[in-house]
Amino acid sequence: MSFEHLPDGLGIGVPSPRLTWRLPKGGGPQEAYELELTRAGGADRTGRIAGRDQVLVAWPGAPLTSRERVTVRVRVWTTDADAPSDWSGPSVVEAGLLDAADWHAVPVGAAWGEDPSADRPPARVRKDFCLAGPVLSARLYITAHGLYEAEINGRRVGDETLAPGWTVYPHRLRYRTHDVTGHLTQGVNTIGAWLGDGWYRGKYGFDGGTRNIYGTDQSLIAQLEVTYEDGTTATFATDGTWSAAPGPILTSGLYEGETFDARLHDPGWATPSGPGAGEWTSVRATSRDLGTLVAPTGPPVRCTEEIAPVEVTRTDDDRHLLDFGQNLVGRLRVTLDGPAGTTVTLRHAEVLEEGELATRPLREAYATDTLILSGRGPLTWEPRFTLHGFRYAEVSGWPTDLTADMVTARVYHTDMRRTGWFECSDPLVNRLHENVVWSMRGNFVDIPTDCPQRDERLGWTGDIQIFAPTASFLYDCAGMLDSWLTDVGLEQLPDGTIPWYVPVIPGEPMWTPIHPGAAWGDVATLTPWTLYQRFGDLDLLRRHYPMARKWVDLVEDLAGATRLWDTGFQLGDWLDPAAPPDDPAAGRTDRYLVATAYFAHSARHLTLAAAELGNEADAERYGALADEVAEAFRHRYVLPSGRMTSDSPTAYAVALAFGLLTPSQRQPAGDRLAELVVEDDARIATGFVGTPLICDALTDTGHLDIAYRLLLQTECPSWLYTVTMGATTIWERWDSLRPDGSLNPGGMTSFNHYALGAVADWLHRVVGGITATAPGYRKITFRPRPGGRITSARTRHETPYGTASISWEQTATGLTADIVVPEGCEATAELPGCTPVALGPGEHVLDTAKLAMRAA
Repeated sequence: MSFEHLPDGLGIGVPSPRLTWRLPKGGGPQEAYELELTRAGGADRTGRIAGRDQVLVAWPGAPLTSRERVTVRVRVWTTDADAPSDWSGPSVVEAGLLDAADWHAVPVGAAWGEDPSADRPPARVRKDFCLAGPVLSARLYITAHGLYEAEINGRRVGDETLAPGWTVYPHRLRYRTHDVTGHLTQGVNTIGAWLGDGWYRGKYGFDGGTRNIYGTDQSLIAQLEVTYEDGTTATFATDGTWSAAPGPILTSGLYEGETFDARLHDPGWATPSGPGAGEWTSVRATSRDLGTLVAPTGPPVRCTEEIAPVEVTRTDDDRHLLDFGQNLVGRLRVTLDGPAGTTVTLRHAEVLEEGELATRPLREAYATDTLILSGRGPLTWEPRFTLHGFRYAEVSGWPTDLTADMVTARVYHTDMRRTGWFECSDPLVNRLHENVVWSMRGNFVDIPTDCPQRDERLGWTGDIQIFAPTASFLYDCAGMLDSWLTDVGLEQLPDGTIPWYVPVIPGEPMWTPIHPGAAWGDVATLTPWTLYQRFGDLDLLRRHYPMARKWVDLVEDLAGATRLWDTGFQLGDWLDPAAPPDDPAAGRTDRYLVATAYFAHSARHLTLAAAELGNEADAERYGALADEVAEAFRHRYVLPSGRMTSDSPTAYAVALAFGLLTPSQRQPAGDRLAELVVEDDARIATGFVGTPLICDALTDTGHLDIAYRLLLQTECPSWLYTVTMGATTIWERWDSLRPDGSLNPGGMTSFNHYALGAVADWLHRVVGGITATAPGYRKITFRPRPGGRITSARTRHETPYGTASISWEQTATGLTADIVVPEGCEATAELPGCTPVALGPGEHVLDTAKLAMRAA
């Protein structure tokens, strides 16, 4: 049993959480189910409920109240069993604080004077409190203006980092619930928290960044609620009785890095026997609308992996250069000893240039951490409130010879559950797929960012719009992206404009003021639909439908009676490889062709969403609008000869993939697209818009062989070119590193950008062969289409219903496939040269030679 899209039920923020369960193997389809809810007053059962629903099923009882804890079990009746199943194991859901009136805490932080225009040393805050008896249970509800890391009696609370994450803070500030029963003892206790600037007041954004985007205070908001064994309760909340003091963190910034002076650190500062009152002063208590505090809908950012350096090189001037063999997002943990005052500096970069860190692509993100030793013995340390994108690190000032066991790279990202895997017979394609996975990990850091290393790291709407199909196969990202889409809706302008990136921060002169842009703004319509298709969450689609409708209505107004969106600022096929380094929007494809195509595509998806939601009037209205825009598109951009006014791969890919051509135009357009690819020797000639679409456009018009040529090309620009150049993540530009080993001279040169890795969705569906044909994979089509030099592939996806997988291999007589269908799902196998075969849940072994004989 699971609740909503959360990894566990502690601190859930909805009073009626939806329930999901998986069926026992071999029992056949579910016919009915029964739920049992055990509350303080006893257990209630629903009785037998007929139906097949098992994913995001409505809460069957009275809504939860704040703090209420309920144990849930389910049993099912299936077609192939004579009796109901055993009851599932108990799963516990516990509500967080569901009403603003539940909060008694106020924001508290340092009261000393600060210069808001300069770097400000982070503060710590603490409070001693006394527990009158043995503790039965305790919960800490906690968040901050800025970032926090809490301790109780010297023991860290939780394991997340960069908490509470980045939301549109004036409207939504996320808090988290922790079970801290084991942290407490009868008598005197101490709670404390490290604070950091983070996104709230740190320097962030373009051209040197902007400080204090959301406020100038750095404050903790925390409420500890204790239940004693005798049933009485006590609450300890942040208020004016707390104390504040500076700490050993001298400076800290997401871009800048962190400086830590271990001489100033007292490990017992958050214990009852901690420092005296001398350095601690009264806090400043401020205010906040507590109705804006919200519980998480997805997992937090955590360390998910540790990587040792694969090579340590000592330079002539006693620096050490570390290569971790993988471009990653995280920070270093070091263990060392040395004299007091010894200063060790850690610098980071994604690539090397002439044997040194290539820091130019970082722009004004200095990515430098500094540790000053105390001389009190060995120390293990890593920064708290910063992350870096890097493969290489330079260490200077190390007091001894540095060995690989002294430094570890700790990988951080939103700790989503992995759900998708792919591998095939071609090792270069496998490395490409791994690069996609690593780029997703590095850029899903509380929000979906464009890049994790330079002075940007923003939630670009266009990037995730094209990558969402890939992301939702690889990881269970529904809860995280649902939260981010909520912020997209909050940042949507009154006229319907969707910002280029969310949360919105200053971006003059190019991005501020905000203008509507195709492909980026269409995240409002296309991404909720993608998540609905992959996770089966109709409520998610419903919640974001008003945002989608406002977006389409805006574009309809901009296009006017002509139905052509042919005015205004557009990025077009951003980063077309033909565009010059200093003008990434100057691609081969008419940017208004792209805009009008997306207008039609979004209108069509709004029609689909309206139909799913039962809104027949909207479905009819926006369906007619989509037809009108498609007709206008053909009239303006398709020539009588069948060619397009922009004779470019992206133009044909968009027209084909978005279904904008008549049946008689589709094949000529597909043929011309194939010609263009072949004429360019199957090198990439598309940017952000065309790249996710081109392989499908070729495949669907009978040019699978050309799609494989495009995939397997190793000359620049191509997907595998980056692999042959040693890439371990997806690059922002096809030639971020040029064939001669030099860096692209453009100001935008990231080596960790997932957008161009959207081809992985085609790998999963076409090469691997798994396609969802009903929301949430309730129905699945297994249709691998082998080609190129790939002779086998294995693909697996953890659907909401269970594991779906296919492993296929070409043989001398055809193709064999091992297929697994999840319980509760239906499937069809469409293998090459064979008629479709219906499959039920379970494992199936198919051989095309035998299927052909059987059909004959």
